[in-house]
Amino acid sequence: MAEGEEALPSRWEKDLEEALEEGGCDLETVRNIIQGRPLPADLRAKVWKIALNVVGKGDSLASWDGCLDLPEQSIIHKDCQELIEQLSVPEEEKSVLLLDIESVTTFYCKSRNVKYSSCLGWIHLLKPLVHLRIPRSDLYNCFYAIMNKYIPRDCFQKGRPFHLFRLLLQYHEPELCSFLDTKKMTPDSYALNWLGSLFSYYCSAEVTQAIWDGYLQQADPFFIYFLMLIILVNAKDVILQQESDSREEMIRLLETSPASLDIEDIEDLFSLAQYYYSKTPASFRKNNHSLFGSSLLGLKDDDTDLSQALCLAVSVSEILQANQQQGEGVRFFVVDCRPAEQYNAGHLSTAFHLDSDLMLQNPSEFAQSVKSLLEAQKQSIESGSIASGEHLCFMGSGREEEDMYMNMVLAHFLQKNKEYVSIAKGGFMALQQHLADINVEGPENGYGHWIASTSGSRSSINSSVDGDSPNGSSDGKGVKSLVNKMTVALKTKSVNVKEKVISFIENTSTPVDRHISSSDRLGKPYRGVKPVFSIGDEEEYDTDEIDSASMSDDDRKEVVNIHTWINKPDVKHHFPCNEVKENGHMFPSHLLVTATHMYCLREIPSRRGLAYIQSRQALNSVVKITSKKKHPELITFKYGNSSTSGIEILAVERYLIPNAGDATKAIKQQIMKVLDALEN
Repeated sequence: MAEGEEALPSRWEKDLEEALEEGGCDLETVRNIIQGRPLPADLRAKVWKIALNVVGKGDSLASWDGCLDLPEQSIIHKDCQELIEQLSVPEEEKSVLLLDIESVTTFYCKSRNVKYSSCLGWIHLLKPLVHLRIPRSDLYNCFYAIMNKYIPRDCFQKGRPFHLFRLLLQYHEPELCSFLDTKKMTPDSYALNWLGSLFSYYCSAEVTQAIWDGYLQQADPFFIYFLMLIILVNAKDVILQQESDSREEMIRLLETSPASLDIEDIEDLFSLAQYYYSKTPASFRKNNHSLFGSSLLGLKDDDTDLSQALCLAVSVSEILQANQQQGEGVRFFVVDCRPAEQYNAGHLSTAFHLDSDLMLQNPSEFAQSVKSLLEAQKQSIESGSIASGEHLCFMGSGREEEDMYMNMVLAHFLQKNKEYVSIAKGGFMALQQHLADINVEGPENGYGHWIASTSGSRSSINSSVDGDSPNGSSDGKGVKSLVNKMTVALKTKSVNVKEKVISFIENTSTPVDRHISSSDRLGKPYRGVKPVFSIGDEEEYDTDEIDSASMSDDDRKEVVNIHTWINKPDVKHHFPCNEVKENGHMFPSHLLVTATHMYCLREIPSRRGLAYIQSRQALNSVVKITSKKKHPELITFKYGNSSTSGIEILAVERYLIPNAGDATKAIKQQIMKVLDALEN
């Protein structure tokens, strides 16, 4: 290329520019075009506005009187002036830009009733936005969106976000976490400005823009935690070698470490962060979603004091769902730490028993049991057992006074720097309640696949695991064998632990039927009008309505290629899911949404890549979409006719959809388009 000649835009850059020029472009379209490549500087402002969902937003400052009269106004003015001096701005533009920045900061304080302080780091958040050279109205809207979605509440010394980060660090890097704990270096001492400024405090403008390009496209506020984690992991060797340095020197070293990032490092930073993200239980985000978002959502559904948490907590619904999944992802090796009599009365059928009372009563037997546990975990992974998992999850009773010894066991593993250690949130009581909730409509023996009893009497929550068939086989053969083996093991005090382990591995490799899990996002009523179709929560299912299971399977047995159908040009959305039947059983499926219809393709287990067309429903026949309050990923679609006399329900379908909020939003929007077209 001749000197001075500019590189021509590539094909994808032209596609992105055209999509942005046309208007109406959404974040998914932008992501599909960019595909992780460096974002052209001249398109950054438009992409960020789409990512922050501020396109078309009005001027919030239009009705403001413009008075810069806060008690702390002199501090705001000084900080804004310092920011202007850091920017390469022509002299004649400085006064206008200064007024814009000071106005944005002042109006935000007034409208949100917040007192300004330099330590909040807002000026550093504004720096990347000022580089975009956007109008004051857009500057405010972008700043507001970032504060609302990406800056966690309580982002101050000893705040909840930093206790959560310590738990994440402990989960993946227990040795490093223990070292920093010993030095009394809590995350808020070195990462306050990482999180509060989204790295703009220490990183150069170019690096900050590249980080924000990727982060805003991720559209997941929790992803910042994994970027922070990678920066710590990167510095691990250096940190561990600084044993003789003072605490203050080490904090300074850590605090400024993002400054060493170069633009070439960003791709690796995000790749590694994505890897750690995939190795982290989803409960990390779901249990703590109230950290981000509007203040109304933060009025708390979870009052857990993270500063007192021993380790990450995992919901029982995630534990049940995770080990049914194939391929990559978090899988749990569950360790039941309750006393033997409680375990015998009923336990998760895939759980390994480690009596926590032994830790004090018989330390040598406890040490042998721990050794066997780790051997069992290793062998279960090698054998592909349904009980296998790299991630150790400890389950207690759920009663604080009873779980004291379990907490000691947990501390024992953490002191040994064992990675991937978590606790089942709510313990066995939460498991019982969850199974009762999801089987509320199912037959009594719907519990049998999950709860095993070795007491010889019927479990209070399970009546299907007692009694053996003559040949020892049944619908839950793997679970049955496990129950029989563990009964003998637990009744015989002198049993060889290693033999028990082998039995455990051999007899938990049979897949069990799939059951339902949940997440934490609640559906909301759509608008305030009286629509033909509505979205909302449901306390219980309407059992008197017609379920799609009542339709003859013979009517919908057309076999299709899944890949071909997903890539059909008329398919606008594709959501992998599980179809949920009345008895709680689930079938891996795919929801496809076209301009006018929604299809359910149920995978055929014996014919890879093929599926039955299980359902084909017109979008204008959807009269209601609901979710259970306790299990918002379990979505119910009701189809029927609407008339002046009311709504007639003709069919009901239920699906367990990961990221159900995104799915229902997309489906809702498509339904509204259909209804609007019909009205016109």
